[in-house]
Amino acid sequence: MKHIILSSLLLVSSAMAAQTQVSTYTPGVTPEGATFFLPKTVIRISVLTEKTTYTPGDYAAYAQRYMRLNNVSTDASVTHRILAVTQMAIGVADTTKAYSVKFNQKTSATNVSLSADGVLLAVNAKAVEPTLPARFRAAPKTPQPDPHRFLGEDILAAGSLGKMAQLTAEEIYDLRENRSLLVKGQADFMPHDGQQMKLMLDQLEMQDRALTSMFSGTTVRDTAEYVFTLCPVMNFQTQTLFRFSRHFGMVDADDLSGELYTITVTDMNSVPKMTPINKKKAENGLYYNVPGRMRSVISHGPDMVSQEEFPAAQFGNVELLSGELFNKHFGTRLWLNPVTGAIDKLEAEQPK
Repeated sequence: MKHIILSSLLLVSSAMAAQTQVSTYTPGVTPEGATFFLPKTVIRISVLTEKTTYTPGDYAAYAQRYMRLNNVSTDASVTHRILAVTQMAIGVADTTKAYSVKFNQKTSATNVSLSADGVLLAVNAKAVEPTLPARFRAAPKTPQPDPHRFLGEDILAAGSLGKMAQLTAEEIYDLRENRSLLVKGQADFMPHDGQQMKLMLDQLEMQDRALTSMFSGTTVRDTAEYVFTLCPVMNFQTQTLFRFSRHFGMVDADDLSGELYTITVTDMNSVPKMTPINKKKAENGLYYNVPGRMRSVISHGPDMVSQEEFPAAQFGNVELLSGELFNKHFGTRLWLNPVTGAIDKLEAEQPK
């Protein structure tokens, strides 16, 4: 086995072209080696909202009289509400932590796996490219039938809206009676099989809902997702995350029609500060992160909406993995965490 040397970007190397295989091409990859980044930790915040649109029916004013429906509004309205606020940590390249893996002429072939934005994921091992969660996609809506197409000639010929409402209510009660007779097996015409029965019941139910909506009105709900990303740094102060209005939904951060939602990120000081790395020792080493921890709290006034704790690369230290693990005496495989740059797994086998 040939000897492998890993050196930092800061060192001047006389390395010649080597047998280096880089699994993902990114700017900065050369035949002499691969430039990589360590990640920093970003908070991805997902806000799921619901918009409710109410449209009164033509007979809303007669809903209580003919259909015994209480509290039916005659005014159209649009309201918004927040369904859920969730947080997760993701990793992005920290361009202030750029290093190199370089090999001289005597090195054996080495596989270096990088993410699409150049973050080191693995050495001598196959890494899985990190993926973001899929964006929310609302379920397709079922088209609602136009109730006016179920109005009979006698209803349309009525001389007033009140009379039309009365006749429509009678039609609804007839539909419900027919459905009840079908279920009981007492209808004048009974279906021949279960499938025909289902079709008849579905048709009666659809007409009932459509005509009843002329009294109760229609309510349509639309769900949307808003995604915010935030990269906390040292001495992070409480910041405005977004503003949300019951009447207008998500609004601009300076729009006072919306209520304020803030985010506070605290360094938990879980990792002691280390002394700077000796550059001479860096000649045969590989840089990695020892992440700290942070607490992220999203608030709405005095109320806490969401609280999470995450490992955070930028609140920790950069350490050096000894290059001796990559010499000819070991078959070393290394996996780094794509979110924090910490060592996820290290396998070092001595050849027999």
